[in-house]
Amino acid sequence: MASTTFSLLIFSLLSLSSAQPPPPPPSSDTCNGVWLTYAYTSGKKLHPFLKNPSKQPFSFKSTLTILNNDEIELKSWRVFVGFQHNEILVSASNAITADGSNLPSVVGEDGVVLAGYPQSDLKTGIQTAGDEQQMSVKLEFEGTQFGVAPPNVPLPTNVSIVNDGYVCPKPSKSGNFTLNTCCSRDPDFKPNMTISDKFLPRQKGDLTIMYDVTKSYEGNYWAQVTMTNHNPLGRLDYWNLNWDWMQDEFIVAMKGAYTDIVDANDCINGPQAAQYPGLDWSTVLNCERRPTIIDLPPQLANDTNLGKIPYCCRNGTILPPGMDESKSVSAFLIQVNKMPPKLNQSLIDPPQNWQIKGILNPTYKCGPPVRVSPSEFPSTSGVPVNATVFASWQVVCNITKPKKAAPKCCVSFSAYFNESIVPCKTCACGCPETTSQTCSTTAPAMFLPPEAQLVPFDNRTKLALAWAQINHRPISNPLPCSDNCGISVNWHVFTDYNKGWSARVTVFNWDETTFADWFVAVEMKNAAAGFEKAYSFNGTLMTDVNDTIFMQGLEGLNYLMGETNGSKPLDPRVPGKQQSVLSFTKKTTPGIRVAEGDGFPTKLYFNGEECSIPKIFPINSAYKKGPVTVISVLIAVVALIFIEQ
Repeated sequence: MASTTFSLLIFSLLSLSSAQPPPPPPSSDTCNGVWLTYAYTSGKKLHPFLKNPSKQPFSFKSTLTILNNDEIELKSWRVFVGFQHNEILVSASNAITADGSNLPSVVGEDGVVLAGYPQSDLKTGIQTAGDEQQMSVKLEFEGTQFGVAPPNVPLPTNVSIVNDGYVCPKPSKSGNFTLNTCCSRDPDFKPNMTISDKFLPRQKGDLTIMYDVTKSYEGNYWAQVTMTNHNPLGRLDYWNLNWDWMQDEFIVAMKGAYTDIVDANDCINGPQAAQYPGLDWSTVLNCERRPTIIDLPPQLANDTNLGKIPYCCRNGTILPPGMDESKSVSAFLIQVNKMPPKLNQSLIDPPQNWQIKGILNPTYKCGPPVRVSPSEFPSTSGVPVNATVFASWQVVCNITKPKKAAPKCCVSFSAYFNESIVPCKTCACGCPETTSQTCSTTAPAMFLPPEAQLVPFDNRTKLALAWAQINHRPISNPLPCSDNCGISVNWHVFTDYNKGWSARVTVFNWDETTFADWFVAVEMKNAAAGFEKAYSFNGTLMTDVNDTIFMQGLEGLNYLMGETNGSKPLDPRVPGKQQSVLSFTKKTTPGIRVAEGDGFPTKLYFNGEECSIPKIFPINSAYKKGPVTVISVLIAVVALIFIEQ
């Protein structure tokens, strides 16, 4: 009887324990770092209604809350949201995209990094006596996702703080709608600032932009914008600079640069007209929410009204520091009128969503402006001291390679041992919009005879067809599309003998744009160490970029002219062209196999843009290991002597 009673008691206790509710979800109270909570709130099916469930669109609404429970202030916070369902983010409150792109934006492939605006800093409970309005921020998302139908919930793969010095564990799931994680400071991270520092340290990047407020008044201010190139292969030509005004500001005047459109209509028809009733709007420069800034030509550098600014007026060219450090910087001044409620002299909102691009240059992605310690400039009083500006923000831009972006230049290969030229790839720089019944985007490019290099693609058809028939090569129907590149570079292995070898590089400009102070950089994994000399270019082996030869035009040859008309009315147009022979020694590269691939570049850059390179090399059917014939040596000597004259 006793044993039965004991068994019933145990059973009752087990029943009670199994009936207990699950433990409560993790709370922000347990986090002594930065607490993140992502919560899905609602969604619905969107038109069109599709039979394929994976492509069916649904709207979604969600929130992300960031709470700073740490003992140090979280300055210029940035957060990563790992969207994974092909999401299109339509809006996000209290945040901007950290790469400067505008919403709506596709974020469902790689997720998105968001930066705080207008609340970019999260204070601590110690600083605010526990005021969560200053310690936290709530982001509200609206967007479209694909393929996740109710009752399933489209949660991201991850949420995390991406500021330097923080580590975030994988978020835990609370129910079906919420993700939580607590990010803490990395004990192994060595910050270059102290807790008491008022501003974040300046960061490094390929291109940095300083927004220095030099003068501030009630309702307006002057700022100096300075762009500095730090990348040895990065550059900009005819740069365009964009940003977004967030508080209805407008540009009154500029020195050292200009807006591409002079127009005050948005102000006249907007709230600015009521705020500034006595302003002469004919003198206002630009009222666009997202203006485009362009550089001025060199002849205006000393103009009293528009110039007289150090580092201005270069026609939009910013060179690598190794070419000319004085030309690796570009600057201008801008006068900005503010709008309520931020008319106070001490309240300044820098523009957001910065973007910069050139004509034929690398792609730059710019982060948000970060408040840094005020810059110092030489005092205008004549006293030999530095004066501190009113306030400074830094924008860091880095070179990126967008997945779907096509190159803007291409490379062809040729060699002394093969009469055919391996051309630029089909659609190397993008395919035409309409290709049906005109050309093939998938057929390999046709080998070319040497004389075809100076002929525009549209005039090469007869030459290419005849060359294919002579060499018994297949001909596709339709014929392959053009490479569509404005710049093409031919790399020709010129000679190969027992102690050295040579190559000829030719740059063709098929556009009408003239490139001043152009450069070509060639990466050669197995051959760069043997580089000796470029005969018509200024060529150097770079010390800060491995295995790379840097070439630029000599004085008088530093302009790559655009395409021009032929000598006769019916002749095809002729590209701008620059050419040089390069010599190499084999003494420092023993075992090099020039004809089998080592004599061709692994990467080639024109003005910082990486060009498309063929995947095959010219074939040398008669190639044999060891020294080449005396005839090849004589050809090399004669060629080099001729070039040096």
